[in-house]
Amino acid sequence: MSEKILFVDDEAPLLDSFRHMLHRRFDVYTALGPVQGLKILQGPETFAVVVSDLKMPSMDGITFLGRVRELSPDTIRMMLTGFADVQVAMSAVNEGQVFRFLTKPCSRETMTMALEAGLEQYQLVMAERELLRGTLRGSVQVLTEALSLANPEAYGRAGRIKTLVHSIAKTAAIPITWELDLAAMLSHIGCMALPRAVLHKIASGQALTPEEQRLYDSHPTVGAGLLQHIPRLEQVAEVIGRQHERHDASPCPEKLRVARLLKIATDYDMLEGRGMAPEEILERLRQDTGAYEPTLLQALGQALGQDPGYALRRVGIADLAEGMVLEEGIMSEQGLLLLAQGTEVTAEAIQRMLKAAQSFQVVEPFAVRVPCPPGGC
Repeated sequence: MSEKILFVDDEAPLLDSFRHMLHRRFDVYTALGPVQGLKILQGPETFAVVVSDLKMPSMDGITFLGRVRELSPDTIRMMLTGFADVQVAMSAVNEGQVFRFLTKPCSRETMTMALEAGLEQYQLVMAERELLRGTLRGSVQVLTEALSLANPEAYGRAGRIKTLVHSIAKTAAIPITWELDLAAMLSHIGCMALPRAVLHKIASGQALTPEEQRLYDSHPTVGAGLLQHIPRLEQVAEVIGRQHERHDASPCPEKLRVARLLKIATDYDMLEGRGMAPEEILERLRQDTGAYEPTLLQALGQALGQDPGYALRRVGIADLAEGMVLEEGIMSEQGLLLLAQGTEVTAEAIQRMLKAAQSFQVVEPFAVRVPCPPGGC
């Protein structure tokens, strides 16, 4: 088997015996004591199973395996001791989440069966993780595709919000995590339920009827409901559900601070769509005392002062490249909006437009902003 197994003990002869007894069947590594064991675990190698002695100087096996769990949560942990004590076994299982508790002397057959069971458990954990990762990736792709097809205006708006959220986050020294990216990109997923006429009225600054306003105000809750049952997206769903909350309305945990970012970016984008200049928008946001987190509002002002580094070009579908930003929407000659103004062009968007060009007569050329090279445009 290719997966590696690490034995940790303070007795070198015992480690030698494990290596000699098992090396033909398993990829065996050894560490003389817990300190060396932790050093090895912090190195480049990944271990499927770690087998530790209980009684070791400087750190007992229970504490050591607890550290192993912190460093490598997926590694299967086993305890080996000459003291067959039930209480010790319970502590090992509870504190170190030990998979097997083995007693000395341990025969080759017993050890082999335990290691094979540990490797099988490790493979199951990794397979489940890969399945979950694939499911998550596929679910997000389906949702973003659905948004782009059902409501190009909302999809384009989400793309603009993501770009602005990145700028504010960088200025405010907030880590740009995958949760932040997804929360921004899926922030308007609930708008799939809204009529396009409502979104058009919002973007152009027209007054909404009470019913239209109620529908729009509900989109964060609708979006959160779509996402909350997808594994690992629970936090993203909560962020999206709270994106309209004012800063002074309720305390916001650090892990949900992205919701405050979304509110600033969303409100900025709405005002920009109504033709307001950046300085005018910033002043409007500052006047709404308590609506926005002050540090994030300050970061927005700093981000707006930076040169975006874009040049205006007119291109066709065949000339689209990743990183371009649509200065105007891509339309069919029949008046169908295919990709909204402000959308950042991705590989997926290019493929969609190439397919669309096979079914529709696309109005070309159209205006895009092209990122300038390091030397300038």
